[in-house]
Amino acid sequence: MTIQTPRPAIRTTCPYCGVGCGILATPDGAGGLAVAGDPAHPANGGRLCVKGSALGETLGLKGRLLAPRIGGQEAGWDQALDLVARRFSDTVAEHGPGAVAMYVSGQLLTEDYYAANKLMKGFIGSANIDTNSRLCMASSVAGHCRAFGSDTVPGLYEDLEAADCVVLVGSNLAWCHPVLYQRLAAARETRGTKVVVIDPRRTATCDIADLHLPLAAGSDAALFNLLLAEIHRRGLVTENPENLAEALAAARATQPAATGLPRGAIRQFLDLWCGSTRVVTVYSQGINQSDSGTDKVNAILNCHLATGRIGRPGMGPFSVTGQPNAMGGREVGGLANALACHLDIQNPAHRDAVRGFWNAPRMASAPGLKAVDMFRAVEDGRIKALWIICTNPAATMPEADRVARAIAGCDFVVVSDIMARTDTARLAHVLLPATGWGEKNGTVTNSERRISRQRRSLAPAGQARDDWRIIADVAGRMGWGKAFAWTGPAQVFAEHAALSGVAGALGGDFDISVHAGITAAEYDALEPFLWPRSATRRGGRFFGDGRFHTPSGRARMVAVTPRPPQPLGKAHPFRLNTGRVRDHWHTMTRTGLSPRLSRHLAEPFLELHPQDAARLGLAPAALARVTSPHGRAILRVLVTDRAAPGHPFAPIHWTGETAPSSRIDALVGGLVDPVSGQPASKSAPVAIRPFAAAWYGYAVSARTIRPACDYWARATLPGGHQAELAGRTEPQDWTAAARAMLGVGGDPLIFRDPRKGILRMAFVEDGRLSAALFVAREPAALSRSHVAAALGRECRGDILAGRPGADQPDEGATVCACLGVGADAIRRAVAAQGLTTVEAIGKALGAGTSCGSCRPELKSLLGTARARAADPC
Repeated sequence: MTIQTPRPAIRTTCPYCGVGCGILATPDGAGGLAVAGDPAHPANGGRLCVKGSALGETLGLKGRLLAPRIGGQEAGWDQALDLVARRFSDTVAEHGPGAVAMYVSGQLLTEDYYAANKLMKGFIGSANIDTNSRLCMASSVAGHCRAFGSDTVPGLYEDLEAADCVVLVGSNLAWCHPVLYQRLAAARETRGTKVVVIDPRRTATCDIADLHLPLAAGSDAALFNLLLAEIHRRGLVTENPENLAEALAAARATQPAATGLPRGAIRQFLDLWCGSTRVVTVYSQGINQSDSGTDKVNAILNCHLATGRIGRPGMGPFSVTGQPNAMGGREVGGLANALACHLDIQNPAHRDAVRGFWNAPRMASAPGLKAVDMFRAVEDGRIKALWIICTNPAATMPEADRVARAIAGCDFVVVSDIMARTDTARLAHVLLPATGWGEKNGTVTNSERRISRQRRSLAPAGQARDDWRIIADVAGRMGWGKAFAWTGPAQVFAEHAALSGVAGALGGDFDISVHAGITAAEYDALEPFLWPRSATRRGGRFFGDGRFHTPSGRARMVAVTPRPPQPLGKAHPFRLNTGRVRDHWHTMTRTGLSPRLSRHLAEPFLELHPQDAARLGLAPAALARVTSPHGRAILRVLVTDRAAPGHPFAPIHWTGETAPSSRIDALVGGLVDPVSGQPASKSAPVAIRPFAAAWYGYAVSARTIRPACDYWARATLPGGHQAELAGRTEPQDWTAAARAMLGVGGDPLIFRDPRKGILRMAFVEDGRLSAALFVAREPAALSRSHVAAALGRECRGDILAGRPGADQPDEGATVCACLGVGADAIRRAVAAQGLTTVEAIGKALGAGTSCGSCRPELKSLLGTARARAADPC
C-alpha cells in the first residue's frame, strides 16, 4: 500500500470575474487540484462562488491545444514562431506598422499583457492592440479619465460594508460578482445597509433590494441627472469641481418622465441617496455597454463629485469589472488608446518617457484602432496580419458573423489559446498552445486595485507555453531579443514596476515602483497588495483629499444630456438585453467542462415577458427564432415577468462548439459609444417569432454528441454529454441518425407511438446505458435529471419512460449547484417539513449554505409555495 504524502496548498487567484478571490489549490498528485477559498485573502476571506469552487473540475487535457499547428497540422515551436515573426516582419516592411494588430484579453496575466503592449507600441510601432475589455469596461475608463484626469478606481471593497446605502446600477451582483454580493448581503443583515437596484430587469440581486427601480432601458443618465438636480436643491453641493454650473444646468433640464418611473419611486431613491452620507454607487455592464455609456458613467460620478462623497470610508462610485485582469490590462496600456502605466499615448512627454525607458525603436504616436474598428480594418484589408490571444472574437464581438468572415479573409491570422477548437481557432493559419489557469505564473489586479499572484500549481499541458514567453520569442525573432530577454515572469513584473516609477514621477496615479527590484524569490512570496505602492504612497483610497489628476487638481464634472437608445423600427420591434448566467463564464471553454456548472442552466434561452409571449404565440419551453439586421439565433423560451415587456433577455455564453444556432453576439450590432468605443451590447433591435420545429429531442451519450439538425445545445454530464435538439425535417432513418449523432453502435431498445409522434431509444452496452434519445412533436416532456443520472448505469427498459419510478423521487432542475440540490427536492421538503425560510431549507437540505448564489431562487420557490398554499385552486 502506497501512502500519498500530503502536498502543500498553493495560494493563487481565481481566473473568473474581477472580484479577484484568493484560492488554495492543492495538487492531488494525479494532475488535478483540490480547490478551496483562501481565508487570508482580503477580497474573499475564504468565500468562493460555485464557479470558483468547481475549478478543479475544469482541469485536464480534454479539448486542449497541446502543440503548435500550422495549417491544421502539428508543427514544432521553432517552425511556428519563425513563421509568425517572418509574416509580421514582412507585413510591416511592405505595408507599415498599421497593417498588423493584436487583439488580447482581460484573462491574460499582467506580465503577458505587458509583453504584448511593449511589442506592439514600442517595437512594431503601432497602437493597434486592443482587448476584449473594450467590450466590458471601456466606458468606465473614459468616464474616469474625463472626471478624474486618470483611470482611477477611488474606493475599496470594504466600502460596501461601511456604507449606509449601496446603489447597484446595471449590475446583477448576485450572479456576476457573487462574493461581493455575499459581502453586501451580510452588511445589510448586520448593519441594516439599504440597497437600491436600478435595472430594467428584475434580477437575482433584487432579492436583497430595499428598492428596485425598473427604469426605462437606457435612461440611467436621466435618473442620475435628476439626482444631481435634487442634490443642488437640498443644498448638498459641498465641492467646487470644474464645469459644475454646466452640469447642473443639464441636470435641471432633465424630465422625470424620461426614466419611465413613477414619481413616488424616484422620490424614494432621491431620499435614500441624499439622506445617506455614506453612499456607494456600484455600476457595471448595464451602464458601460451602451452607445452613451461614458455619459452614464459621468452622470453617476457627477453626483459623488458634487457632494464630496468619494474616496472616504463607505463613499464613492465603484466600477466592478467583469474579467479577472481587466484592471491589469488597463495598467499596462492594453487598450488601443492608452499607454503603459496609465500614461497618455497622445501626450508627447509621456510617449518620450516610455520610449526612453524601453529604448524603443518605433514608438506608436497616436491611438490605434479600437475593437470594432479593428475588425472592420481586418475586413477591408487594411490589417493584413492579426494575432488573437486568449479570446474568441468570432463568437463574442458584436456582429460576430461579420467578424468571423473578416478573420477568415485575413491574410495571416495567429491564435494563441488553450483550446484546440473555438469559433476563432478554426479560422487561424497558426495556432499556438498557451498555458491555462493552474499552469500560469504571474499577477492579476482586481476591481479594487489589489494585485495578487496567480501561481503555477500544475505542469503545462503538452507543449503549452506562457503567453509572455511566446510574445518574447516572436519579438526576439523580429530582431529585438535584448529588449525581451526575460527568463521568468518576475523579471517582466519588475520591469513593469520600474516603468510605473517613471509614470509616478510624471504625476501619474499608478506607481508600484517599490517592487522595481523584486527578485524571483520575493515575487514567489508576494502577498496581495493595493496600489499605489511606492516610496511615498501606499495603497488606500483616492480623492478623499479633494486632489485629482487634472491640470488644475480639481475634479471635472461633465454636462450630460441623456440620450435614449436608438429607436426601434417595425421590422425589429424588440430591444434585446444580454448578459451572463450564474454558473457559466464567457464562452464556457472552462466552465463548460464541469458537469456541476451545467446543471443550473444547460441551454441558451430567451426571457420573454408573458404579454410578449402571448402576443407572439410562444409557450414556455418552445423555441423562438430571433433575428436582427446582423444575424439570427434560435433560443428556448423562458416566459417570466423578470423581463420587461418589449425587452427580452438572452445570455451570451453559447458558441459554435456548444450551440451554433444560439450565438447571441451575432445579433448585436456594431454601434459604439463615441468616446469609449464600447459597443452597445444590451439594446440590440430584434424580431421574434416561433421556430417551426417538426420535432424536438433530448439526448444523452457517454460519447461526444455530434448533432446534425437545425437547433442543438450540448452540455457536459458526469459520464458524458447531453443535448437539446430540434429540427424542421425528420431523418428518414431515425436509428441510423441516432447512431451517428450519439457515437454508438448496435440496436437500441425502442418505444414508438406514431400517433403522438413519440420515439424513444436506449442504447445498452454491457448491460449499461450508453446513450438515449427522446423525440416528440412538442418539447420533450421527461425528467432530464433522471435520464442523465442513468447514463453509465445498469439499464432496464423502464428508462424509456423518461421518469423515475415511484420509489425514486426526482430531484428536478438543479437550483443549488454547489451541493446538487434540485427544485423538486426543495418543493417536497418545503411541503413535508413546513419550511418557511431560506435558512430552514439550508438546514434541511444544505441548499444555499455554500456559495449562497442560489438563495434568491430558494426565496422564489418559497414565495411560489406560499402562493399555492393561499390559493390551492
